[in-house]
Formats: sequence, C-alpha cells, structure tokens
Amino acid sequence: MTKYKILYTEDDETLAFLTQDNLEQNNYEVTHCTNGEKALEVFSKEQFDICVFDIMMPKVDGFELATAIRKINTDIPIIFLSAKTLKEDRLKGLRLGADDYLVKPFSIEELLLKIEIFLKRTNKNKNSEKELFKVGTYCFDPKNYLLNNDTEKIILTQRESELLKYFLENKNIVLKREEILKSLWGDDDYFMGRSLDVFISRLRKILANENGISIENLHGIGFRFVAK
Repeated sequence: MTKYKILYTEDDETLAFLTQDNLEQNNYEVTHCTNGEKALEVFSKEQFDICVFDIMMPKVDGFELATAIRKINTDIPIIFLSAKTLKEDRLKGLRLGADDYLVKPFSIEELLLKIEIFLKRTNKNKNSEKELFKVGTYCFDPKNYLLNNDTEKIILTQRESELLKYFLENKNIVLKREEILKSLWGDDDYFMGRSLDVFISRLRKILANENGISIENLHGIGFRFVAK
C-alpha cells in the first residue's frame, strides 16, 4: 500500500518524536525538519501529500514557510500546530492559505482525523480534474477555481470553490451549517463559521444576476443552494 508523505516541522524534540512516531504507526511516511529553512529546502526537492507545520521555529517561522510553500504549490493541504492561541494568529494562518490550525496541546487523534479529511478531499479533487458544472450562465471549473461566461472570468479562492462545488452537488437541499463545515474543512468552530459567512456573501454577490440561482439563509439551521 502506498504511504502518504507528510512534511512535518517542529523544533521541540520530545513533541516531534511523539508526533512522528504516532503518524508513522498510522502508516504515514514522515519527513521531520526542526526549522522552516530546512523544510523549504526539502519541499523544493521532494513530493509531499500534506504539510504539518509548527509556527514558532528558528530561522524561518511557520507563517513564512507557508507563504513560501503556497508560491510553489497552491493545492497541498497545510495544517498549523501552535501554542499561539490568539484569534489574530489563527486568522493570519488561515489567510496565508492554511487549511486548519490546531492549538497545542492537541490530541493525536484529532490531528490524524484532520489529515485523513484533507487527504480525502485532495484525492477527490484529483479524481474530478475534468469535472465542470453549469451555474446559470457560468461554467464552473472547480479544479482551477474558475467561473467564466461569455463576458467575464472570475477566479475563486480555494475555499470558495470547494463551497460552491459542495452546494452544486447538494443543490435544492437544506444543509446545516455544521454539516457544511465538517464535510469541507473538518471543523465547525466559531472561526470557521465566520469564514463560511464571508465565503457565502461573496458567492451571493457573484451570482446575484443569475436567474433561478440563489443561496437561501435558513435562520438557525443553515443554507439551501437553489438552482431552478
């Protein structure tokens, strides 16, 4: 069986040993680096399936590392592990393109679940590279985050694209907020919920002039993507 490859950064030797050991016991191949500079060097030479980064590291911190990684690869999942608990730090990580942010001390079971979710999502995207959707007058290419018609081309963010694709796969169905968040990003906490509202607001603006297309807000429940 092919092992998924994880690039893992952590400068705490004890935590790094325990985390790497648990990941390897769950059949992952782990490359561990103690600083962001080494991790970036390794990433540029090898292929990985997912990144798990500490933030507070010597030489190049996790935020700088993620920024550099995103310039090389826009799709690989990135999970931050950090003792930094401030809302601003978490939001900064997500804005830099991270897929999730776990606060130390974290449970290895939660980390394993996150990794499994993001790898499944990545594989699903790879298997649907040529999948296109019709959205009103638009053609939607989820692989390339692209909405285009005869007059304009709109580039969505990765998360906006994932959300629109999820809506289209479940159109005219009532979807609970927590169901959307857990299905797409593995978490339904406050910060993810606020981000979801932002993504939905932007999609509504983009599709505002499309006849028969709307995103209904069902108070206290969730949303319904209406496509007549």
